[in-house]
Amino acid sequence: MSAPTPSQRSGPAGPGFRHELYPYRGDAQFLSGTLDYIHEALEGGEAVVVAVPVDKVSLLRGELADEPAVTFVDTTTPGPNPGRLVGAWVAWMKERGEGDRPVRGIGETAWREARSVAHLSELRYHEWLLNRAFARSSARSMLCPYDAADEDEEALRYLSRCHPLIHQDGHYVRNEGYLSAPDYPFDVLLAPCDPFQELTYTHGDLAAIRSKVAQCASDAGVGEEQQRKLAVAVTEIATNSIRHGGGSGTLRTWTQEQESAFVCEFRDAGYIPDPMAGRTRPTADQIGGRGLWLAHQLCDLVEIRSSQDKGTVIRLHTDVPRQG
Repeated sequence: MSAPTPSQRSGPAGPGFRHELYPYRGDAQFLSGTLDYIHEALEGGEAVVVAVPVDKVSLLRGELADEPAVTFVDTTTPGPNPGRLVGAWVAWMKERGEGDRPVRGIGETAWREARSVAHLSELRYHEWLLNRAFARSSARSMLCPYDAADEDEEALRYLSRCHPLIHQDGHYVRNEGYLSAPDYPFDVLLAPCDPFQELTYTHGDLAAIRSKVAQCASDAGVGEEQQRKLAVAVTEIATNSIRHGGGSGTLRTWTQEQESAFVCEFRDAGYIPDPMAGRTRPTADQIGGRGLWLAHQLCDLVEIRSSQDKGTVIRLHTDVPRQG
């Protein structure tokens, strides 16, 4: 992780969203940093939303009693897909920031519970997207505790790229390793597993796409309820692909056995310029944008890679029960 630069007090810092990574070691250090952050917020009349693992909730509740300005949210509510987390945080912060009341968040991701390499990659991307999601809102800041006890410097370096600030000893310091560029450097997508099925599609092929996916999903061991959800997601993505991706595309399906997931991949010549597309709930009067939102709600993981020169790749992952 790059060396941080000059320190500032961890209080109100004017307009803008403050996104701080807090590497800690052990429960005592976790409590020290998070409680200082919470008490500072309370002194300033701010609300606090806390989304941390269950064991950390118990630690904080034991120190805070029933402080009404601090809300603990259930981190399991959004489900397994990291693509739902931005929408969850937007809703949590909006609810607690009624009347433009300043609100802070404390969010600790259960990194070691990541189900796959792809899942871990999307969790990191979510952290980077939070900077965009709260760039213009009543959210004052977010503190992201990270248990660095195992001294995994590579994991810490990857995570620090997503946070403009590092929280240290009650102060925040600018992080020189933060990815401030407008484009996120995604991890390379894993190659499809052999054997994979492939289908080229165009206008009028939605029924064929659904049939192909249903058969392959059934062969892979995907349950009936998951198949119904996947059918809706597949229809939405294929429709978007035909409408906005040049009128045609390529579908591939395979089972990612190491990750126990069935994958549907859509490739087309279109371009999705907004990295937030599908991450927040569409408004009632919004035109478009519902397809990706639905895919995120219905699938266990969604990977999106889109560029003007290479087009768009969208992968829908559905968990498959492990054999034995």
